[in-house]
Amino acid sequence: MKAAVLHGKEDIRIEEVPERPLEPGEVRVRIEAALTCGTDLKVYKRGYHAKMLTPPCVFGHELAGVVTETRDVGHGTPGQGWSVGERVVAANSAPCGECFFCGQDQPDLCDDLLFLNGAYAGSIVIPARIAAKNLLRLRPGTSFRDAALTEPLACVVQGIEDLRLRAGEQVLVLGAGPIGLFAVALAKDAGCEVTVAGRGEERLALARRLGATRIVDMAGREDLVDAVRSSLPTTRHDVVFEAVGKPSAWEAAVSLVRKGGRVNLFGGCPGGTSVTFDTTLIHYSNLTLLASFHHTPRTIRRALGWIEAGTVRAADFVGGEAGLTELPELFRSMATGNRAVKTFVDVHR
Repeated sequence: MKAAVLHGKEDIRIEEVPERPLEPGEVRVRIEAALTCGTDLKVYKRGYHAKMLTPPCVFGHELAGVVTETRDVGHGTPGQGWSVGERVVAANSAPCGECFFCGQDQPDLCDDLLFLNGAYAGSIVIPARIAAKNLLRLRPGTSFRDAALTEPLACVVQGIEDLRLRAGEQVLVLGAGPIGLFAVALAKDAGCEVTVAGRGEERLALARRLGATRIVDMAGREDLVDAVRSSLPTTRHDVVFEAVGKPSAWEAAVSLVRKGGRVNLFGGCPGGTSVTFDTTLIHYSNLTLLASFHHTPRTIRRALGWIEAGTVRAADFVGGEAGLTELPELFRSMATGNRAVKTFVDVHR
């Protein structure tokens, strides 16, 4: 089959890759929808990901499709219960269920998270652990494009749940990329008043459609604190959800929340960077600082629930389409400023 193979920094090649035989408990899925992701873009720019992949390797992790082959676990033990023809969505990881953190109900911090990549290909083998814990059946009416949003949305579900939002709260979202826009949709659904500070005319228009009542357009501006305070001088933010992933945005988030407020430093900053916080502000304002990471089997299921309820739809987030052979050029354009929220990749052309 044809697949996108990452060979290193900004080096994606479309190659013929053999389909390996299944191991016990594994499931093969024909990919019907694959989506681009900001994490994939970071990996493309960096050339690797310390936790998830080492080149040369297949690439991509947001997918949905159809089961085409299964293999029982053997030794008289029943398989995972999957049948050929079932429509499914797979998460990109699964926890071990046995380490200290899994025992503390923190499976997102599992010492042995098993990761899955290879969405930019005709098919993918779902490892037995992921097939058992994080492969989900779709309802008959759920589109593959919608379902492929499950994994990134699950990460935001984790972040929003950690914040314990209450109806009527003022939520400020920093960043209007896919993660920030997911946060807008979930915060609005929780009954909050949402403000977004970000860039991109189309992205900010989408933020309004998803329920943001106030917009701070950061075009031509770098100082988040000054931009928000000058645009919204009387607004107190109960919660700030940071979805930019820069040290300056982390620092701004802490400065923009009210006394007693909560901040989720959600965006991952580049490795080796650091931030400086005003300790007096944090202490005497009694701030709560969080930094949510990844997802869990529970938030994967909750995310698919939001999607199948229509709260989050691919029609809002997926703005372009490309064939698999066009993927190298697509990532080059993303690296140089393509502002599409997400792009659907047709892996069969």
